[in-house]
This record gives sequence, C-alpha cells and structure tokens, in this order.
Amino acid sequence: MDKNTIDPAKSIPAFYAGQSIFLTGATGFLGKVYIEKILRSCPDVREIFILMRPKKGLNLNERLEKMLNLPLFDKLREERPSNFKKLIPVLGDTSQENLGLSAVDRQMLTEKVTIIIHSGASVKFNDSLKYAILTNTRSTRDICILAESMKNLVALVYVGTAYTHLDNPFIEEKMYSPVADWRKMIKVAELLDEHILSIFTAKCLNNIPNTYIFSKNLAESVIQEYSLSLPCAIVRPSIVMCSLKDPFPGWIDNFNGPMGLSIAAGKGLLQVLCASNYISQNNMPVDTVINTIILVTWKLGLTSFTPGSTLFVVNCTLPDEKSISFRECCNIAFKCGKEIPIEGILWIPNTLFTESLIMHYVLSILWHILPAILIDLLLKLLGHRPMVLGLQRKIYVANRALQHFTCNEWKFDDTNNRDLMSLIPSSDREMFSIDLSDLDIKQFIRNGIIGGKKYLLHEDMNRLSAAKAHFKRVELFVTTFKAIIGISILWMMYKWMCS
Repeated sequence: MDKNTIDPAKSIPAFYAGQSIFLTGATGFLGKVYIEKILRSCPDVREIFILMRPKKGLNLNERLEKMLNLPLFDKLREERPSNFKKLIPVLGDTSQENLGLSAVDRQMLTEKVTIIIHSGASVKFNDSLKYAILTNTRSTRDICILAESMKNLVALVYVGTAYTHLDNPFIEEKMYSPVADWRKMIKVAELLDEHILSIFTAKCLNNIPNTYIFSKNLAESVIQEYSLSLPCAIVRPSIVMCSLKDPFPGWIDNFNGPMGLSIAAGKGLLQVLCASNYISQNNMPVDTVINTIILVTWKLGLTSFTPGSTLFVVNCTLPDEKSISFRECCNIAFKCGKEIPIEGILWIPNTLFTESLIMHYVLSILWHILPAILIDLLLKLLGHRPMVLGLQRKIYVANRALQHFTCNEWKFDDTNNRDLMSLIPSSDREMFSIDLSDLDIKQFIRNGIIGGKKYLLHEDMNRLSAAKAHFKRVELFVTTFKAIIGISILWMMYKWMCS
C-alpha cells in the first residue's frame, strides 16, 4: 500500500505505513495482541522495536521466537509470515533507570521511532512500593525523556488503567489531581531501601488499595506534565479479559486478576468469595482495547501538535447498557461450565458471595482450608505431592487483593471512546471496531471458558466427553454427601428433641 496515494485520514493502514513503533510491555498480554494486530492489519508498518529482557535462560531472540510460536500468531503466520521480520527486539527493562537501554540503542530509537506505545508495567497488586514506583512511574518518566529527543515522533500513547482515580464514583475522561508529587516519589524509591520504604507504604497509599494503582496514578501525572511538549494520549482500559473475535475468540494467556479466580471456581476450589452480589463487572475484550490504542494513535498522529494543548484521555470501558452484575456473570459462567467443564474438578462449581471480611475468613477456613488439609493428607498417603492447601493460600491472597474491586463499583464516562467510533473510516470499521453495542455477554463468557481450557490449562477439547463424565461423578458424590450430612443433622435434631 502506497502511503503517498492513500489519505492516512481515510485509511488507518495507510497512516501506519512507514511508521516505526517502539513498544514496551511487548511480552505481556496486551503487548502480544498489539503486535499481532498491527503486523496483520497494518502490513506496511516499517518496524516495531520491542523492549525485552532475557528471561529463564533465554536470550532476546530465543524469547521472541518462543513468544511467536504461540497460537495467537497462527493467523498472522498464515496470512503475512514475512511481517515477523519487522519485529526488532531491543535489550532493556522498565524496572531499570533509563529503561536499561544502551547508548547505541537509544540513538537508534531516537533516529527511527515515530510512535511510542508505553504499555509496559508490573500489574501485580502486591509489589513493594519501591518496585512499583521504579517500574511503573519512573519508566514512564524515562519514556518521556527518550521521546523528547525524537524529532519525528507523532504520538506517545500511555496505557494506564480505568481504576487510577478510585475516590471518584464516576470517572471522567480527564486528568485528576495526583495523589503525590511523582518527582519526590521517584527520588524516595531510588534512595530508600525496600525495608525502610515498606514501613511508609501504608501512609503513602492512604486510601489507595495497592501499590499498582498508586504507581499508575503517579505515571498519569508524568504524562500530563510532558504532554505540554509532546503529542501524548492516555488509554485507560478496565479489566482486560479474553479476545472477543480477533484474531479468534477466547484468546487468553495469563491467570492475572479475575481470570485466576474464575479458573479456581471452575475447578470447584473457590466456594466462597469476598464480593458483592450486586455490583457490575467492567470486563473488556483485549482486542477491543488494542483497537482503541490503534485508533487513539491514529487520531493523535493526524492532529497537529500544539504545545500546551489538552491531553487526550480515553476510558476504554464496557458500555453501561452491557454491564451485568458480578453474581449474574458467575451464574452464566457456572451454567456454561457444566456444558464445558474443566478437567479434574474437585467439587461442583458454586461460589457464595459475602462482603463481610470476618465471614469470608471463617468460611474460607471451613470450606477451603480444612478440606484442603484433608485432600493433601489423602494425596500424601497415595504417594502424590500435596498441593491443594498451597493453591487455597494463593486463592485467598488473590481474593483479598481484588476485594476492593469485587465489593465496590465505579461508572465511567466514555464520550471520547464513542467519538472515536464515529471517526473510523467506513472501509476500516470491521477491522478496527470498538463498538460493543451488539456484544453477546453469554457467548463472550462461553468463549472465555473455552479459551481458559485451551490456552491456560492446555486441555484438549477432544477430551470434553471425559470431562463431562467426571463432572457427573463429582455431582453425584456431592449430592450424596450433602444428603448424608442433611439427614445426619435432622437425625441429631430429632434425637435431641426426643431426649
């Protein structure tokens, strides 16, 4: 496609033709889907520089090769295999000062890059304050410093989170006052050691539930300050879940957040959850989030930058008319889970919600910990490795980490998001759609269950009959067990009344 003959304002692929992109977070969930989408739908992009570090004994090229062997890239491999050559790994690390870049690589990026997508972040809620600030906040500052040296930069898009400003029940597409001075917090994180900084964590966070939200809040204020001299935008996705349809329905590759709890519930391990029955969940398909990032970059790149202009912010969230309660979402999942059960379930999936921390703690001991001890003891006697108690510990920690989000609800302004939809050229509407007005929630949940089985648990769908048979056996056992317990209680009550 010739960029000179097609108006980039009327064609998104034409805009991306010849662009050189620098992507952080390339090995994360969002990063991988972004790479696949750009290389397949904007085939004339010049190159994508991806910030990577060696991991688990693999060098950059080996790690990249392993990543590209994922099923996610099968469609790209079939349609445009030569575009894989446009991926250029760059040695670096967002947790290191100046992104850990060498002088040679910095110079190369400065000369070539026209678009920066900063999606790299540690998404763990239990990171130390020091690590969260250095990885999520300082890296954003260093990205902006690098961007200032790029003469051909047309867009810097920062991927934040819709939950950055939780003290507002209605979150608008605008900037809010930062919770602290980002410069001072970076300096504190650099100077103080982990132990000393951990003592001040509670005071620093104040009412913010975790270090992730705190550090992402500071990062937004970094972008706001540098947006006075750079063409910047912020995309705030809510809870990112499996793909809706692109490159295929149900792609998921991590157990983060609600996905881990969903798998635990599907296995029958999660019988009680600290959550509200009534709040709505704001789960976004990952491909819709990626399309939003692509569109925001396109809009920003076509807009003449004026120093001091208003920072463009987009809440990438589910429309209110499509949101359903957390309880309803779980009920749909349990119904689908009976038709497409996870292999080797230990109990019938059925989760009780409670907002009481005390009740959650007591029921976790009765329904999670004590049965886990008994099962592990049985496994040990049979010569197997005990593991259920360890899983239950992780489930409890994960639930408590998410408790603020499963017991509270926020509404989001999506005016800019809707405006973006209206700007999509007619020829690109299907490829880059962010319209969720026709979203089938039940089908989305069903695809998520299948995706979890295939891509997280690596289960063969050809074994579905065996999984269903096991489900029925467990269902019979649980029904019999509950009947025995019920009859026993009634018998004891009868004996007590007759005595």
